Amino acid sequence: MVQMGAPSSVDSCYICTLSKKICLLSKGGDQGLQDVFSLHIGTSKTTAMRFFKRYIFPALYGLLIYLTIRLLQDSQIHLAFWRRSWRLNLLEMSVCIAISYIWVYLFRQLLRYFDQTQGPLQLGYRRVARELLILVSSTLLLFNLTATPLVAFTDDGLSIGDLAAVNVVPTMFALIYYGIVRSGQFLQAYVDNRLQLERVMNEQLDTELKFLKAQYHPHFLFNAINTVYFQMDEDLPGAKATLEKFSELLRYQLYDQQQQVPVLQEIEYLHNYIGIQKIRSSNRLSLQVDIDPRLRDQLVYPLLFLPLVENAFKYTGGDYQLHITLLLLQPTILIFTVSNSVSDTPPVKEDAGGIGLENLRRRLALLYPGRHQFSIEEQDGLFIASLQLVLTDEQH
Repeated sequence: MVQMGAPSSVDSCYICTLSKKICLLSKGGDQGLQDVFSLHIGTSKTTAMRFFKRYIFPALYGLLIYLTIRLLQDSQIHLAFWRRSWRLNLLEMSVCIAISYIWVYLFRQLLRYFDQTQGPLQLGYRRVARELLILVSSTLLLFNLTATPLVAFTDDGLSIGDLAAVNVVPTMFALIYYGIVRSGQFLQAYVDNRLQLERVMNEQLDTELKFLKAQYHPHFLFNAINTVYFQMDEDLPGAKATLEKFSELLRYQLYDQQQQVPVLQEIEYLHNYIGIQKIRSSNRLSLQVDIDPRLRDQLVYPLLFLPLVENAFKYTGGDYQLHITLLLLQPTILIFTVSNSVSDTPPVKEDAGGIGLENLRRRLALLYPGRHQFSIEEQDGLFIASLQLVLTDEQH
């Protein structure tokens, strides 16, 4: 009977990679093949890098230490090391490489121990000093226990210069290697933390945007339902037409409001909204709507113009004048202006249960940071709200 044991880490990685390839192939077509090829290349690079770090790098590291020591020692006595016995050179080189394999392994274990006992990577002087002290002590201990006896039994025995080289050179390269490895890890940790922070901030902004936009629906539904309710008694066909416009407005609001839409869709939405509001408004209302015919495919975030139009209909008074203008000032600049006459009593107030102008300001700050201007003023009996949006290159 064949007993099945738990899969090794290599088998697990292979199974995981194979599963990814099967999922990508299930896409079908050239795109699936390209994804599988990209995954295969990435996996191959990772495997090759892991093989290099584990088996090739320690040998190169030991060879570098040996050549540096020989260069320092032989330059003092004006002797080229290749003129020495090749057997002796090979022995010293082999021992130095073997020591390096041991040292690199211990180094990685020490880093793993530091990370497990001291928590996530944080740049602190005390932590770095503690790690360096342990690393230097371990390096000196290892090379003095292994390399120093070898030096004592070769050439002319152990001298002060030999002892200094055996201690200084490995320690110097250990510090350099530690600096490179830890710097890369600290940099990666910093980048990961920044990405995580950006992700959290984006999620918070996304949640806030959804909350802000959700406030449109209760206020809008209340007004629209009231309009249809009172219209049914007097004009049933008109009430049906109003319901059709109402359904179009709801359908538009059900779209993903995080995505930009052509400004022409926003204009059509405003026309439907204005059509419903005209039914509820006084017969004395003098309404003028001017839309720049060049505005068609420019991309804007939806439902930014609605608060100003809604506010104007809500607080129009006096001689009941309402003027709505949407212009393309430059290829990348939109200007939306709403002016309405006001009564003698101050009419414009923020409704705590509705969207409010503060709601609009917050949405603009989230969606168009540094790329919008919003102003409101009252002059000559008119309340004027102006919104200017600066589009990016992809938005026009």
